[in-house]
Amino acid sequence: MANHTKNLATPTPKRRCTAHKKGKDGKKGERCKAWALKGQTVCRVHGGKAPQNLAAGERRVTEQRLEEETRRALAILNVPPVDNPLTALSELAGQVVAWKDALAERVNELQRIRFTDDKGAEQLRSEVALYERAMDRCVNVLGTIGRLRIDERLAAINEQQATTVIGAIEAALTHAGVTGQAAAAAKAVAARHLRPA
Repeated sequence: MANHTKNLATPTPKRRCTAHKKGKDGKKGERCKAWALKGQTVCRVHGGKAPQNLAAGERRVTEQRLEEETRRALAILNVPPVDNPLTALSELAGQVVAWKDALAERVNELQRIRFTDDKGAEQLRSEVALYERAMDRCVNVLGTIGRLRIDERLAAINEQQATTVIGAIEAALTHAGVTGQAAAAAKAVAARHLRPA
């Protein structure tokens, strides 16, 4: 009923059906002037009422709502800039794997991975679709880390930082007049704290 009410107004270009009417000569004619159904690019006449399209549209609407809620939450937070993209990518990998594992638990709780909608069409559960996407993201992020050899790069950065700090400690000890055995002992303690075991 709501869609009939919407059809009284002219749809915005973003919400207008993308299908084209057939011209008299059989070629593509003028673009349809009806509203596209929610989460879809076509109206009811051009396939929007098909059970699989209705289900896909509902899924898209749910995903868009989640995205908008997440975007609003991020806007409220004071998100710091990324100083070290290698570390950020490693942290992202941890989050992606954790998300995949959380979805795996939800999928394992399901009695069935498919259901029949009110039109009698068989549909895949949203949890399964999200889990499949999460696995794809894991492959992408972990594959990127593997290609970039991030573990080696992070180790090299940490080693370089430790060397720089020890150099600064050496300079400070020399400036303070600490030499010989005491300076060597101080540098050894600093090295143990800076370098991972």
